[in-house]
Amino acid sequence: MTTTRLPLFPLNTVLFPGLVLPLNVFEARYRALMRDLLDLPEDGPRPFGVIAIRDGHEVAPFGTGLPDPTEVTEAGPVAGFAADDPTRSFHAVGCVADASTIRARSGPGEGGEPAESYEVLATGTTRFRLRSVDASGPYLTAEVEPLPEVAGEGAGALASGVLRAFRSYQKVLAGANERTLAPGQDLPEDPSVVSYLVAAATMLYTGDKQRLLQAKDTATRLAEELRILRQETALISKLPSVPGAEYTIRPTSLN
Repeated sequence: MTTTRLPLFPLNTVLFPGLVLPLNVFEARYRALMRDLLDLPEDGPRPFGVIAIRDGHEVAPFGTGLPDPTEVTEAGPVAGFAADDPTRSFHAVGCVADASTIRARSGPGEGGEPAESYEVLATGTTRFRLRSVDASGPYLTAEVEPLPEVAGEGAGALASGVLRAFRSYQKVLAGANERTLAPGQDLPEDPSVVSYLVAAATMLYTGDKQRLLQAKDTATRLAEELRILRQETALISKLPSVPGAEYTIRPTSLN
């Protein structure tokens, strides 16, 4: 088993390979992570691991609602997670993100103090399995095992069926006045790319997206997406509107 060590950025969302992830980084632990990434060569990868939170808080709790930008939080690396073993707070499979853009929102203050926050644009690259979490530094790091993408039997035919089902799903979403992909946008043909794009673009709970991320192969993921799309399309077509389910089950966050 080959493993590697990555900085870890837990979120209340699931990142898929090939998908773009914008972040507003304001907590001290994650600002430290971004400073370390900025020390890496600009023309090379700046990888970190994104893992969905199973049981915990994305933002160290110090109040209700949106984080107070005037309040300084000294959150340790495990704040909001299980202190004895942070691994228990996270799902088993995550995605490596490559931070292509890291921009300080407010420049270094007097005396060369670090920026108050960072705007980050990262892209998911490959999946990994979480093996262990280390909380000895200013932010969490993890020992992870890369997960190869295996096509599985019938992935090509399943991808075609998923694309047709996804178009039908888009149409009923548009009829319900919900956000969807731009009309006429070309969709990919590669089965693995299709599986990740559809997983990210479909309105699902985090747990459902997580199950799609950690599917054993592309064909299994596509088969599950086909089932979900048909079910959701039938349901939405009978409802006057679609609830924003994600906003009812997690706290508001700027990340």
